[in-house]
Amino acid sequence: MAIMILSRGKCGLSVCTTRYLVAMAAADLWSIIITVIIWRIIFYYIPGSILEVTPVCAVIAGLFLFITDCSVWFTVAFSFDRFIAICCNKWKAKYCSGKVAAVVLATVCILFCCKNVPVYFTLEAEKLVDGVPWGCPRKPGYFTEPGWVAYDCLDKVLCPLLPFALILLLNALTVRHILVANKIRKRLRGHGTEEKISDPEMESRRKSVILLFALSGNFILLWLVYVIYFFHYVIAQIDPEHDTDSTFIFQQISFMLLTLSCCTNTFIYAVTQTKFREQLQSALKYPIITIIQLGMVRNR
Repeated sequence: MAIMILSRGKCGLSVCTTRYLVAMAAADLWSIIITVIIWRIIFYYIPGSILEVTPVCAVIAGLFLFITDCSVWFTVAFSFDRFIAICCNKWKAKYCSGKVAAVVLATVCILFCCKNVPVYFTLEAEKLVDGVPWGCPRKPGYFTEPGWVAYDCLDKVLCPLLPFALILLLNALTVRHILVANKIRKRLRGHGTEEKISDPEMESRRKSVILLFALSGNFILLWLVYVIYFFHYVIAQIDPEHDTDSTFIFQQISFMLLTLSCCTNTFIYAVTQTKFREQLQSALKYPIITIIQLGMVRNR
């Protein structure tokens, strides 16, 4: 629903912002399909399905990481786009366009597709049944061989450590710029007096910032537990094959929250964007109105 509404371009957003939001919504949708429906529900509650065949399982694991990476880095790209739009007027015309947004999104997809190809080769068969490999545990060498250890570190840096740091930095710089710009603008427009003067520029900037901070803040809060778990895992040097019950529970909670981050963006759009809510209401009312109109026509 969010993808269709945003794609119509009637939410009062710029073309580049719309493309980033549509890409984020699409990545979140695929994440829910692959992570929740296929992996968590079918894999765990329908044992013996074709999903447990090693090659199929390995492909799903690669797709899960690819979609997660894209969802995270689309958020980073959107945060950077808003940072340029708000803080760098000289670059705004060149960077904040629909064409540049399409190039950035395509580049992110290609890079992380290539980055996650090796995931297929990190898994091995747990058993053979009539010559068919079943199961997909990690290869033991993944945690000890220098090449795989380096790849695992790169994977964790690219998602979520580097995005986490970049979003915090971009938001901090954006807030700093807005506070300074608002003080200057109020002085120039005489807001220090009792007279209230409407400022369309500040109102537009306020709405853009609310959307930016809502999306990036949602990402930071819901990924924070996973980041804490990762640092605990590194500092304590925990062997993943010998997790304690409490560590395993903490790990699963972090996975649940980062999966939840893929389900909340649509609600953020609805809360922060008035025109999105209007379009959503129209879309929900349309089938009912159509049925009523058809019923009236038949009664005539």
